[in-house]
Amino acid sequence: MTTSYRTLQPMNTAPAGFDPARDLPSGFLEFLLPLHRAFTPRQAQLVEKRAAALAAAHQGRLPDYLPPSPATQENWQIELPAWCQDQRNQMTGPADDAELVVKMLNSGAPGVMLDLEDSIANSWPHLMQGVSNILAALRGELTYFDRKRNRTVSIQPSKAVIMLRARGLHLHQAGVLAGEILSASLFDVALLTFQVNAAEQKHPLTFYIPKTESAEEALWWRDLFQAIAQAKGWPKNYIKCMALVESHPLAYQMEEFAYNLREHILALNLGRWDYMASLIHFNLADPRWVLPDRNTIPHDVAFFQNLRNRIPEICHKHGLLAIGGMTALYPSREDAELNARALAILEKDKKNEAMSLMDGAWTGHPDQNDIAVKQFPAPNQLKARPANPDPRPNLRPVPAGVGKQTLAGTRAAVRTVIRYRQGVLAGRGASLLDGYMEDLATDRIYRLMIAQRVRHRDAVTVVDDNGQPVLHMPERITALFDEELARILRELPQGTPAETSQQFQQARAISEQMIVTGDFNPV
Repeated sequence: MTTSYRTLQPMNTAPAGFDPARDLPSGFLEFLLPLHRAFTPRQAQLVEKRAAALAAAHQGRLPDYLPPSPATQENWQIELPAWCQDQRNQMTGPADDAELVVKMLNSGAPGVMLDLEDSIANSWPHLMQGVSNILAALRGELTYFDRKRNRTVSIQPSKAVIMLRARGLHLHQAGVLAGEILSASLFDVALLTFQVNAAEQKHPLTFYIPKTESAEEALWWRDLFQAIAQAKGWPKNYIKCMALVESHPLAYQMEEFAYNLREHILALNLGRWDYMASLIHFNLADPRWVLPDRNTIPHDVAFFQNLRNRIPEICHKHGLLAIGGMTALYPSREDAELNARALAILEKDKKNEAMSLMDGAWTGHPDQNDIAVKQFPAPNQLKARPANPDPRPNLRPVPAGVGKQTLAGTRAAVRTVIRYRQGVLAGRGASLLDGYMEDLATDRIYRLMIAQRVRHRDAVTVVDDNGQPVLHMPERITALFDEELARILRELPQGTPAETSQQFQQARAISEQMIVTGDFNPV
């Protein structure tokens, strides 16, 4: 296989013929350029430090806690505003889907996160549609046409807190400035803030920061928020944020990260699926970390639960909210059995998070909101603190004796990554597959799991349906990709466009190539 992933999946680039002076809002270039000069070089340096930290981990120098500092020793506090005291559920979804955005905002959820990152395809048309939808939603003007009921549906008045997730620091944006590459985070935040009128907002503009890997990166976001506030004539601390803990290095630096953003930050969120992917990635050299089939890993497995207990302790110590993660199994209005199972799992999962002293959680479907909200005390658990917490818990407990390692699990992983990647090629950043909502995070998990089983095939036993060991040689993985692609193509409905079949073939090639080349960073 000679075609590289980078060729098949190019960086997000403005289209041919794009003229920033004509195609971007008037005055935006003048707003963007000084920010680009100040922040894109810093972003590039931070990306290099990430690569060095990962390389060090693979040489045995794994992430660890930082030395004591004012962040961990001083009694600093944030003042949580009244408008976000209740975040018992945050509905999240792709910003480029107007119907879903309106449904989320009308769901009754206390919070709604509109996403420009993992749940949308990272391409120019989807990014621009997402930005347009966000701006309309912030004004309360976004609508969609309900064909079943033959009517236009608009956003209903509510107290929902709207949060915006920009793309992470690891991503770049091409084609906006001739011959130059921008930080994607910078471009997204700048494009949104430039077009927002603070006087029209129900609450200060609030961003969700994704994919952070160090406390140092918080200073980049802090300085960006304050530079934009100065350029817009807003108070220095006007822009607020919440942040996802979805990388293994950040788990050891959460308190320092929050301290560096203390003028802006409101909450930390356990982004469990990206966190699992990062945990596997940083421990890729260790055969003890070859994980079982993903859907046999319990939600309270120690490497999740230790972190799940740690986040509220840090957050409540300093006045921040602690938000739990997403439950992958999705409810269904067509399948009663699946729906009942999904909602039962949701209730159990969110109750566990509440018992861990989380203040709320994430969900992705309006039918999940009421159940999620009911699991958490109103409005939050900020005053709750565990007795005698461990200041440095083990955040890397080996998952021995958990779940199953089977050939069927490997096959399911192969099938999922092919179908997920086809969705991306078709313009979907998240796809509902076999009852599970799969996005970039779960795609990363599956690709890493496959790579683990190949790399450590002599140290780990993976069994077939008869309990017989199956050595995961590279040739066997190639055969599994061929078999699952053939099965997928056989099962396509009659009349499926040829383009869809071609996308599946391309998705199969991209996915295996990413595993072969060790391309596991989020893209």
